[in-house]
Amino acid sequence: MNQHNKAILYLIATALLWSLGGVLIKWVKLNPIAIAGMRSLISVIFIVVAFRPKVKFSSVKLAGGFAYAATVVLFVSANKLTTAANAILLQYTAPVYVAILGYWFLKERISKVDWISIFIAFCGMILFFLDKLSTGNMFGNVIAIFSGIAFAWLVLLMRKQKDESPLDSVIIGNILTALIGVPFVFGSHIDISSWIGLLLLGVVQLGIPYVLYAYAIRHVAAIEAILIPVIEPVLNPIWVLLILGESPGIYALIGGIIVIGSLTFRSIVQLWQNREVEQA
Repeated sequence: MNQHNKAILYLIATALLWSLGGVLIKWVKLNPIAIAGMRSLISVIFIVVAFRPKVKFSSVKLAGGFAYAATVVLFVSANKLTTAANAILLQYTAPVYVAILGYWFLKERISKVDWISIFIAFCGMILFFLDKLSTGNMFGNVIAIFSGIAFAWLVLLMRKQKDESPLDSVIIGNILTALIGVPFVFGSHIDISSWIGLLLLGVVQLGIPYVLYAYAIRHVAAIEAILIPVIEPVLNPIWVLLILGESPGIYALIGGIIVIGSLTFRSIVQLWQNREVEQA
């Protein structure tokens, strides 16, 4: 298996693990900033102990760290201030920003197939959450949108480090988030259930997937690195169904089929194009 195909599998695994975020964040009974801080503290300890990376600093790595911190703090806050469906849907406006900024920042062209896939995926996600997307907490929705902007910049800045170590930005970002959020834990009572949730968030939902993501982004284009994980908002309701017993409606089922179909369409076209290049 070549590096590109392996990276695609890593991105799919990343999306699967990221999709646990909504349920686990709702599970933990803490201030959202405190959750973000503790999750990142646990994550950075796990990454450093398990992988022993040698972190090097640069302006791009630091910028990526700040984008990472903004992404995770805003996303956790959005999950507490609005519905998990709103938070994940609005964060995944990121592919549009990546597509628009990718050529200017990375000189990576966006193909017609990518634009079609983005359009179809967004139609599917809107349909997917049609009966759940609300304006009940506009502040939370706005925060989720800014989380999407921060996520887009994180993808672009990590991709910029394709010849270095994108994981460095993840480590820097986790340290920054921990410094911001951990002080909010003081004076709070964390029960056993919340500790379990924090450990799962730090290791399974954040630590492992970002290690996979840091590897994958070195071998795929920025648009792939943001478009393939779009399956994350499709997987979120599955965990809700299994853990909380909430079943998705007909719109969710149709929307999920559309999103997966758009990604399948893009993958088939990409494989066909690669095959033609190899045969040329």
